[in-house]
Amino acid sequence: MADKLKLIVAAALMVAAIALFYTYSEYSTLLRVLGLLAVAALSLFIVSRATVGASVLSYIGDTQVEVRKVVWPTRQETLQTTLVVIVMVIVVAIMLWAYDSLLGWAVRALTL
Repeated sequence: MADKLKLIVAAALMVAAIALFYTYSEYSTLLRVLGLLAVAALSLFIVSRATVGASVLSYIGDTQVEVRKVVWPTRQETLQTTLVVIVMVIVVAIMLWAYDSLLGWAVRALTL
């Protein structure tokens, strides 16, 4: 029940902040954006204290650990792979154009 209450309070804060952002349009945009960001930070803090928020934070931490394990390709490997992809796209495009031209010729020959 406490988790649901936290989520409801966080959502209500965000709705109120957005409503106030548009209601007080005569005030400086900078101040309104700063207020909106402050309320968003407060809402995220409240949500992070709920079970759902804690699991999301755990997931984000786990993904950061996994990203550190990734072996990124070197610049040379990236350039070579990109070149291979470009060449293959051109080859397949030419093949599809040739096939389309052949089928177009065949249809024209049959319908004349």
